[in-house]
Amino acid sequence: MYKRFQKLITSKPFIFSALAGLFVLIILCAVFMRYIFSGLPPVYEMEEYTPSLTTKVFDRNNKLIHEFSIEKRSMVPLEDIPVDLQNAVVAMEDRDFFSHPGFSVKGILRALMHDILTGQAKQGASTLTQQLSRGVFLTQEKKIIRKIREIILAIQIEHQFSKREILQMYLNQIYLGSGAYGVKAAAKKYFDKELSELTTGEAALIVGLIPAPGRYNPFANPDLARQRRNLVLDVMYQQNYITKDELEAAKQEPLPEKPPVPEDAPGQYFIEHIRRILEPKYGMDVLWKAGLSIYTTVDIDQQAAAEKIMNEYLQQYDEQVAKGLGIEIDPNDTEADTEETAAQEEEPTDPKAEYPRLQGAFMVRDVKTGAVRVLVGGRGFDESKFNRATQAKRQPGSSFKPYVWMAALQKGYTPATLVKDLPTMFYYDGRNWRTFDENSDLYSLDLAKQSFIASKDFSVWVPQNYGGRNEGWITLRKGLEKSKNLVAVNLIDAIGVPAVVRVARKAGITSALPRVPALALGVSVVAMDEHLAALTTFANGGIHTDNYYIERVEDANGRILEQHVPVEEAAFSPQDSYLLINMMKGVVQRGSGAYVSRLGRNIAGKTGTTQSHRDMWFVGMTPHTAAAAWMGYDDDASHEKGARFTGSTTARWWTAIMQEILKDEPNDDFAVPEGISFAYINPTTGKLAMPTERNKFLEAFIAGTEPQSF
Repeated sequence: MYKRFQKLITSKPFIFSALAGLFVLIILCAVFMRYIFSGLPPVYEMEEYTPSLTTKVFDRNNKLIHEFSIEKRSMVPLEDIPVDLQNAVVAMEDRDFFSHPGFSVKGILRALMHDILTGQAKQGASTLTQQLSRGVFLTQEKKIIRKIREIILAIQIEHQFSKREILQMYLNQIYLGSGAYGVKAAAKKYFDKELSELTTGEAALIVGLIPAPGRYNPFANPDLARQRRNLVLDVMYQQNYITKDELEAAKQEPLPEKPPVPEDAPGQYFIEHIRRILEPKYGMDVLWKAGLSIYTTVDIDQQAAAEKIMNEYLQQYDEQVAKGLGIEIDPNDTEADTEETAAQEEEPTDPKAEYPRLQGAFMVRDVKTGAVRVLVGGRGFDESKFNRATQAKRQPGSSFKPYVWMAALQKGYTPATLVKDLPTMFYYDGRNWRTFDENSDLYSLDLAKQSFIASKDFSVWVPQNYGGRNEGWITLRKGLEKSKNLVAVNLIDAIGVPAVVRVARKAGITSALPRVPALALGVSVVAMDEHLAALTTFANGGIHTDNYYIERVEDANGRILEQHVPVEEAAFSPQDSYLLINMMKGVVQRGSGAYVSRLGRNIAGKTGTTQSHRDMWFVGMTPHTAAAAWMGYDDDASHEKGARFTGSTTARWWTAIMQEILKDEPNDDFAVPEGISFAYINPTTGKLAMPTERNKFLEAFIAGTEPQSF
């Protein structure tokens, strides 16, 4: 029998068959291994692997004000992670972590026996390194093929990285529930603490979440979370990571009862604006996942103050409108609320639905650089994400008049030049707007226009001053201080609409400007951000700078991706700019913006009120800081029957906000450029004042243009 078997195995057919079988087996093994390795990424990718990181946004003082993130995650070095947390992870998840080659033979055999006996593939037996490889590169499904790949990849990782590097990657990668990836995000999510502030019990609770974050969530299942935390502490004690006293003390620590409630963070309109700037540039994945650091221009403390004050004032105005319209205000929405009156309201109504709700916008920028310090786009970002400072276009009303006055200065007018505050009628002949006549009173014009009213071929416009009064001939200065509409339209008629459009364009207005005489009264629509930047040009000595919101953007490694580069454009002469600003100071000192003088500062400004009181503006500036305020209704409605507001009303809450914003700014005056001279004039005649005159006024002129007679 033996000889026959020996003869069989030495025969050529058998040897050939055996070799063929061995060859097939080798081929099958090679195919199988190729299949296994084809599903593995190159381990060197782990060095370049960057998980989804949180992009951080900082204000001008490097204060963190917002985070863009898909996954709440922050990468921290191992030395910044508490030792108790590191020990707890090793004790619970992989006690042989510092000695095994990436996988545990005992663990695999134990898991295999468990799965065979139970008939279910549920026992994991994964080391920290295997968990890391699965979390980064592989799926979570429990299949033999995936497990083999997991072990191979773990061995490669152990060969490529040190144990400390692996532990650091693991602690920054692991998912811990409630959108928190990594231990730093978990510390913030569950305890509202930094890692360095965690106690031993808190570290144990975080580690206890690893197997099933939803099951052991302290907010959803406090009893299970406590049991799991105590188990982690017991294991740490058994492995000599903590003492008996530390164990008992940690077990007595209370669990967090509810998630930390995020405060209503200020600056949401600003944040959304920079998102709209950066997302198209870098793409959503980079902005939300690449861990950028965005350093902005906003001053978050000033931003918070502006939002609070604006909302308080507009709420008061809402209540005035409601009372004027005979609308009963919900007592629960007023400071005069009592238990008795509240009890009488069986079904309190939403006050926002009961009466018209004013909206507002406010913006502050640096005069010289254009850095935007405050951007308020409305009364509440949660209520409406529409940014009324950058996205809305509204009529500026009389706040447009400085462009007309600058055009007049460029035509040779001086602040003492006498201009017409007289009625004027314009008619449209189908091609152009023309002035009808130079009658001296509205009655004559009313008679003259009757022949045009019946004709369909003509349009007639007879502008009037606010209040209907005119003063005849007044100085250019007084016309601006008192915001005289008739002066504005007579000026634009004299110097030409194209000259005013050129000034507005050079100042920075990009919106469409209709070439009609009514342009002088601000009938065009402009955005607040462009209007503020344009008017600020005059305060900056005629130098235009665009608004900007971002100082620089850095990647996760601190490499600068972009940085603001200042660009200045000389738009107007310093002399003409100073003359205009000096007249705009008079608006605050004696004119329609006189309320602002309560600040006791050198401020140039201009009010603006549109027809039927639909838009109310105030734009003002110091030599360092410029700010614009607007209020009105989103539907462009007018509720002047309820309460009649004007640009002077807006100037009130502009003043309240600027009281806070300017409190640390020196009270400097606008610098007088070379080529400016001063002379005392009679403010009524515009001529030189006699030395004995009591009402003489010290006026600024470009040298050589002063009045020559008394």
